[in-house]
Amino acid sequence: MGIEHYNTNQRKNPWERHCQEGHEALTIGPSPRPISPRQPPAAAAAANPKRARAARRFVEHMEGGGGGGTDMNAVPDGVVQHVLSMLSNVRDVAACACVCRRWRECVPYLPALFFPRNAFDTAAAAGGAADDAIGRMVRSVERLRELVIYCPFSMARLPEWLALRSTSLRVLELRMDAAAADKAEDGGYLDCIGLARGLEELRLWGVSLTAAPAWGRLDKLRVLEIVGAPLEDSAVKDAISACPNLTDLSLLGCDCSGAVSIELALLERCRLDFLGAGNCSLSLAAPRVESLEVQGFTWITLRGGHSLRRLSIAKSTGRVYKVDTGKLPDLEHLSLRGVQWSWAAVSSVLQCARDVKHLVMKIEFSGDFDALQPFPEVDLVDFFNSHPNLRKFDIHGAMFAALCQKNSLKNLDARFCIPCLEEVLITVRSPLNAEQKLNTLESLVKYSVRLRSMVIRISQMKNCHDAADDFFEEICKFKYMNNKKVRVE
Repeated sequence: MGIEHYNTNQRKNPWERHCQEGHEALTIGPSPRPISPRQPPAAAAAANPKRARAARRFVEHMEGGGGGGTDMNAVPDGVVQHVLSMLSNVRDVAACACVCRRWRECVPYLPALFFPRNAFDTAAAAGGAADDAIGRMVRSVERLRELVIYCPFSMARLPEWLALRSTSLRVLELRMDAAAADKAEDGGYLDCIGLARGLEELRLWGVSLTAAPAWGRLDKLRVLEIVGAPLEDSAVKDAISACPNLTDLSLLGCDCSGAVSIELALLERCRLDFLGAGNCSLSLAAPRVESLEVQGFTWITLRGGHSLRRLSIAKSTGRVYKVDTGKLPDLEHLSLRGVQWSWAAVSSVLQCARDVKHLVMKIEFSGDFDALQPFPEVDLVDFFNSHPNLRKFDIHGAMFAALCQKNSLKNLDARFCIPCLEEVLITVRSPLNAEQKLNTLESLVKYSVRLRSMVIRISQMKNCHDAADDFFEEICKFKYMNNKKVRVE
């Protein structure tokens, strides 16, 4: 399919025709900020951009004859093209294309088009005028590198648009939940993405990945993000296998049960957020991964995490039974969150992350079965000797209580010190064992030679008896005795 060039002497430009028809399908107005976990460049530039505002001011300035009588034709072509290239919101682009022929001739060189969710009114979307307008715009921008569509559109027209700009398109983001209800149940509507062989970034909202898409092998794809999708483990494996050179993978708000297996040699950043209380396992082989955030898995196995610098594991419902990561020598940030973890899983991660610098422990209970159990005793001296490089420690009630047991401070002596600890955030939720908790707080201040800040957060503490008041009074005394370092929230 050939590229349709601009030629204002032979026929009326599609942008001009579209504007002269009274903008029956496209309404021009301020663009709301699109909701996205991580906005693409075009969406971010269209939603709240400094560059787009500067471009609009330039347009308004030249349309009004500003600049001391300077005519807009006196501005060099390169400056005009550069300014207009900062616009991606289709309403701004349509407005600029109506100004003059010179500005309209810059449209083919725009790098990006962003269609916000309310780009078209309801009547235009239902009558097919929105699809026609999208097609005209895609056809007019000959060097389109980034296409972001949040507004409703017909999936039947998507192959045509992708074929038009298959050679230049590098970034594609689609809100499939806003697409018209003509999607095939088996996910075959995603197959046409394979037409854009040069894609480097692909983001999809609201897809159904219950069957592997036949989009072929996308060797140039580096970023893949799927949001809010029902998944089948086999379909996920096949889809990811078709993108062997991924460096960034995000599966967010997805619903899947079973075993998820991912093998990517070049993966550097990975975010997996799975919903539901069912048992789901993850096996990840990524020797270059530097950042890993997982949510919703019961069994986790990581192979080749020697380059990992940031690890976050969470499960808001259900239990975490097993975490096998191997040694993590370069780990700097570790976050463990959830309602119930097996103590074996907690111990395994802590032993593998001996050199961690920032540790967040927000686990409510331990136990391998349905019964919720407290953490076992944790020796304070052994814990900090095992993590000598720890600088920031965010500790929740359960782990803090484990450090405050009767025998947790038995190995303290004058030779012990915590060499690197600088910041501590402690959440206290119970006045029980008050004396041991105060002793632990005093020990942390006394033996942390570099401590700069300790924040004690009193959260949801029951005050139905005098013990809570007495404990809080002791906490306040401790705060005033160490006023420069301790703060109570």
